[in-house]
Amino acid sequence: MLGLGQNAGFVGQDKGSAVLCRPTRFFRSPFRRFPGLRCGDAFLPYSTALKSLDTGSGFMSAGVFYRRLKRVRAQLLASFGAVIVTILLTVFAHAFGLMITLTDSAASAGVYRLAADEPLEREALVAACLPANVGQEGLARGYLRKGACPGGAEPVAKLIAALPGDTVEVERGWVAINGVRLPHSRVAERDSAGRTLPHMPWGQRSVAPGAVWLLGFHDPRSWDGRYFGPVPISNVRGVLEPVLTW
Repeated sequence: MLGLGQNAGFVGQDKGSAVLCRPTRFFRSPFRRFPGLRCGDAFLPYSTALKSLDTGSGFMSAGVFYRRLKRVRAQLLASFGAVIVTILLTVFAHAFGLMITLTDSAASAGVYRLAADEPLEREALVAACLPANVGQEGLARGYLRKGACPGGAEPVAKLIAALPGDTVEVERGWVAINGVRLPHSRVAERDSAGRTLPHMPWGQRSVAPGAVWLLGFHDPRSWDGRYFGPVPISNVRGVLEPVLTW
């Protein structure tokens, strides 16, 4: 039986005074001379104003402002770092013929090398462009991101389930290739947003010359041949070989 569907291999307490009164080389000694004086009391001339600014007047204390500033700065640095990493990975991927996928519908998420010269066989993990109309539907529904394929969509990473001459049978509860039912191949009626999910007509058909069926059962939400049918072999860019997966 085909191995498809069996994991085949492609979001308190206010410590403002403590922040304001952090001991430094310049202020440590004066505080030690007055042991009964609290750190916050050293700013007594401003304490009344700070309290009133903290009570919903539209302003905030220096401590609260400092903490929020640190949080925003950390978020900005994290976002900036993520952008830099993404750019570097994209440049690296283009330079070395790699493909980065974050989907696990047909394989584990990770970095894959695109082998354009490898023969196309059943159960091979491949990168393929969907027909333009199918890609546009995927973009409109949010299943795909923008990319360089016809229709403006990204390539998909799927397993070749059927080749020319094979028999494909699509039923409500399963898909069969050459009479062999594939596990975890039930056809969903609705997508994760609750929208009706168009699918191929029930029944059996033969794969035409120059076409392949692409499936992915690693994730039950996989949008694949069960819903849009066969794809021209010429749309297959190559076999994906794992470099780093997670």
